[in-house]
Amino acid sequence: MPEDEAGDPTDPIVLGRRIRYRRKRLRITLEELARTVGMAPSALSLIENGKREPKLSTLSALAGALDMGVEQLLGSKAPSRRMELEIQVERVQRGPMYAALGLPTVRVGPGMSTETLEALAALQQQLGQRLEEQAATPEEARRANTQLRARMQGVNNYFERIETMAAELLTAIQHTGGPLSEHHISRLVEHVGFEIHQVPDLPHSTRSVTDLRNRRFYLPSSAGAGSPWSVLLQAVGHHLLEHRRPANYGEFLEQRVETNYFAAALMIPETSAVDLLARAKSQRELSVDDLRDAFAVSHETAAHRMTNLMTHHFDIPTHFEKVHSSGIIHKAWQNDGLQFPTDHSGAVEGQRACRFFSARQAFSGTNRLLSHFQYTDTPHGTFWCSARVEGSEHGEFSISFGVPYEHVKWFRGRATSYRRTSTCPDPACCQQPSPALAEQWDGQAWPSARPATHMLAAMPAGAFPGVDETEVFRFLQRHAPTVELDGDLA
Repeated sequence: MPEDEAGDPTDPIVLGRRIRYRRKRLRITLEELARTVGMAPSALSLIENGKREPKLSTLSALAGALDMGVEQLLGSKAPSRRMELEIQVERVQRGPMYAALGLPTVRVGPGMSTETLEALAALQQQLGQRLEEQAATPEEARRANTQLRARMQGVNNYFERIETMAAELLTAIQHTGGPLSEHHISRLVEHVGFEIHQVPDLPHSTRSVTDLRNRRFYLPSSAGAGSPWSVLLQAVGHHLLEHRRPANYGEFLEQRVETNYFAAALMIPETSAVDLLARAKSQRELSVDDLRDAFAVSHETAAHRMTNLMTHHFDIPTHFEKVHSSGIIHKAWQNDGLQFPTDHSGAVEGQRACRFFSARQAFSGTNRLLSHFQYTDTPHGTFWCSARVEGSEHGEFSISFGVPYEHVKWFRGRATSYRRTSTCPDPACCQQPSPALAEQWDGQAWPSARPATHMLAAMPAGAFPGVDETEVFRFLQRHAPTVELDGDLA
């Protein structure tokens, strides 16, 4: 196993193993060390097993009790080959591959021989390699989404650089609060030195096209295309964030996340939004609905903006889901411990949400004008959610936003009596039919599945997946201020 993986000091499994290793070298019992640092043995056991990250003060106390500096405790190299193996086996067992495959786990303890650990580590590595080899080409997109989600969790989905840029831009165009009007958007585009052109022949594979040479933003003029302003702000974001042609799908996704964030930070300015949320919190009336209505944005934009601001400004962890009426997850985010279904690579997108989550239960509501509020008991705790169903050209989607039970006291809708239990990823929760239903229909049904096109094709090629560059270049040539057609373009 590579040394940087075995000894990553930010990994709670690694840190816990180092604490246990040092404690046993000093012949100190778990109870003695817990008593010395002033904590319960059960809490210390969770830290040693990598199931809880210690606070900085606890880490300092542990280092002192173990007669070593904090920097030594956070060393970058495992002190023994056996510890490397223990960390590797434990990490894989807690990872998405095991959860997706339903494999049994083993207790990695002192009674397990080093030879057994070697064998388990080798088997795990071979299994991971085989799964990667079998993965279809959309695996690149799933891996990129998983990696990007991990980076977003590392900053609690709060991008300070983009917030600062958006605030400076709003000041420059003298926007003082409230919804971002068409007048302010026009001034914003003028401020960055561009023009807006709405055209009827925008390439069908694009939502907007930016002409960097002539400094124009092209948008669709079709009334059926909906409001183009969010798309326009994302195009402005690409320019101001100095994005370059993406080298791979991961960079493409990262740029898309940044421009979506940029647009939301303009439509729901941080200062105004935090003021509104702070007042609502003081009255225990936090609500996605109110944030949406105050800034005249979509429910999805408001819910996602809550994930940007709640943890950073109010220390409230959150989760977010966008789920199609078929149950398939299109977007998901959490830093509150809610467990989404994943495949072996850790990807969430494309998985089927638990039918007992509020994201699925919202579709059964009879009044779509009101949000659906729900408590969900899971193996990882109880969570509260608000969910709203919205229609689109691709069907109906539920947008759900939620928090752990301990934080629900600040939110409107906490008085709901609607409660469900989810034991996913246990297949018996909602993936398998009940024994009575299976007994009646097993072998008597033959459904015709609706294949998705991505099952039959590779990821779209090109720096901008799915975009026909020839079509885009011809479009720009047609609309350039001075057009010189040659035989190929005529």
